[in-house]
Amino acid sequence: MAKQKMKRKPLVIVTRKLPDVIETRLMELFETRLNLDDKAMGQADIVRAVQEADVLVPTVTDKIDAGVLAQAGPNLKLIASFGTGVDHIDLATARSRGISVTNTPGVLTEDTADMTMALILAVPRRLAEGTRLVRSGEWTGWSPTSMLGHRIWGKRLGILGMGRIGTAVARRARGFGLSIHYHNRRRVHPDLESELEATYWDSLDQMLAHMDIVSINCPHTPATFHLLSARRLKLLRPQAYIVNTSRGEVIDENALARALEAEAIAGAGLDVYEHEPAINPKLLKLDNVVLLPHMGSATLEGRVDMGEKVIINIKTFVDGHNPPDRVLETMF
Repeated sequence: MAKQKMKRKPLVIVTRKLPDVIETRLMELFETRLNLDDKAMGQADIVRAVQEADVLVPTVTDKIDAGVLAQAGPNLKLIASFGTGVDHIDLATARSRGISVTNTPGVLTEDTADMTMALILAVPRRLAEGTRLVRSGEWTGWSPTSMLGHRIWGKRLGILGMGRIGTAVARRARGFGLSIHYHNRRRVHPDLESELEATYWDSLDQMLAHMDIVSINCPHTPATFHLLSARRLKLLRPQAYIVNTSRGEVIDENALARALEAEAIAGAGLDVYEHEPAINPKLLKLDNVVLLPHMGSATLEGRVDMGEKVIINIKTFVDGHNPPDRVLETMF
């Protein structure tokens, strides 16, 4: 059922600095309060924001939990999140308080898939190690046995989560000669399986035991927390690599660090971490890990597209209609 149209400009509070073009448009359309310093809001600041705002625009690093929402003012009717994941928002509490939640799905697919493919290439071919060697000034020139990595052509890629991003990764990986395998809550359509020449594994354990590279592309939900547990990490072969551009909480990070340190796994490419922005000190010491600062979706084009989705969601809601990217449930 459509909402009643607001009779005044809503107060929109944005928790982080957004692209200039998006902030300008927000200011034109709504009464908007921006975060010009781009420093993450503390919980006290977020509580003040939910007490005053009609619409809150948080990012994936802002924790909007039950405690925060319990203090929300009566005017807060929409949380228009700037990002795809919604694990930072207590959806059940928002729903119980009559607060709609939207996100920005779809626009980050290609950027995140590009970064995933970059890590799939970078880790086996030791690109980060090579860069460090050159910058150190210790490189003495080419030799037949220097910086040997492993080719990816002909290897098996196991994708954990064959949604939009997982599918985009599979399309890229096929071009590099990888055979596609996947585990998903539901098997994808036969036509897509045929297009990707993808093999479905009902058992995650069995898939992990047979893969050369594992790409994590599922969201963080209660069901996926530590999905790659210490037990499952032990199923991987010593020559296997892990790439994670999804959420750090999907992997037991301490167990991963131990496995990499013991060379029970060949290497990892990580763009996300279990306790961001803190990074496990063991990971920082390892040469067989490529560590990135959560930049999988960090393109100007992607951020502008995200902002435009946020604006559309707010404007549609304010006009009394259901926004196109309304999160009805966890959806994952």
